[in-house]
Amino acid sequence: MSTSAKTRPVVAPPTSRGQRTRQKLLEAAEAIFGARGYERASITEITQRAGVAQGTFYVYFPDKQAIFEELVRGLSQRLRRATTEATQGLTNRIDIERAGFRAFFDFIRRHRGMYRIVRQAEFVDEDLFRWYYERFAEGYAAGLKVAMDAGQIREMDPEVMAYCIMGMGDFLGMRWVLWEDDELPDEVFEQAFEFMSHGFMPGPT
Repeated sequence: MSTSAKTRPVVAPPTSRGQRTRQKLLEAAEAIFGARGYERASITEITQRAGVAQGTFYVYFPDKQAIFEELVRGLSQRLRRATTEATQGLTNRIDIERAGFRAFFDFIRRHRGMYRIVRQAEFVDEDLFRWYYERFAEGYAAGLKVAMDAGQIREMDPEVMAYCIMGMGDFLGMRWVLWEDDELPDEVFEQAFEFMSHGFMPGPT
């Protein structure tokens, strides 16, 4: 069963200008938390990078933890949306996996700080940390189960398969995208996907 992360009170801006300001704060927070870590980051640094007065921060977020939590939730939503859009219209699960796997690496290449941010969540708010992975895994496992029922991939526990694939993507991205500050090489992607696709193939009946 999924763990529900606590939701802290944040203000949804009623105007387009307020929404832009709030988004600027979130983008600044992503850069600051990704570079400096949660403990060392300050609200002053976030507002300076966003180009707004420090008092403006408190119009949208009550404290540093609130914007951190909102950032993790937002990154989770955007990553899931990116993979959904990349696989839209595909019906074969292997094709879906290839497109989704590629979309994941493209996303983290644009959001390298996400690795540090999500890992920090374990110490800032453990419920949020678990929510991030469980929320992604739930939707992933549901899609795998549909493909299993259709006979496209082998029958096994879809949650186990989901976490195995998520683990592969997580560590490959860490090794080549984060540490090398580059995109995942095509040859690495192809080798990883070949390895992964063999695990998908239905066994003999």
